[in-house]
Amino acid sequence: MEELISIRRATAADSEAILACLRAAFAPYEGRYTPGGYEDTVLTPQSLRERLKTMSVFVAVSEGNVIGTIACATSGDEGHLRGMAVDPQWLGKDIAAKLLEAAEDELRKKRCRRITLDTTDPLERARHFYEKRGYRRSGRVTDFFGMPLTEYVKTL
Repeated sequence: MEELISIRRATAADSEAILACLRAAFAPYEGRYTPGGYEDTVLTPQSLRERLKTMSVFVAVSEGNVIGTIACATSGDEGHLRGMAVDPQWLGKDIAAKLLEAAEDELRKKRCRRITLDTTDPLERARHFYEKRGYRRSGRVTDFFGMPLTEYVKTL
């Protein structure tokens, strides 16, 4: 029997589960992040509260448990993705693809013409995932708490 996965908007009640999901997803990479970069990636209760106010946050849920998350925001006709994470036990089960689809659909509804996201060098699997779905390096690399942060872009 296939497990039922649903994607829905996150609420403040999901906060603890979202933080746990982010920590689980990024724990294998912690040693390759600067302390500030890692905290900004896995969030704190305060930074998550701010994200829930300023961005559309989605969660993937199975049997009532949050197993993935993604956030998106708009600025004019450009959308931006942030904070994609899938619980490691759920990798390879298309959870990330479903989350990405929900975020892209939200940005299309808001009439975005392009979507950007930023990722770090340790996240090779994520870079390949995005590239397979039409995201390309823009050539823009910025400093992320002492780490290179590479921008990807997709035209809608």
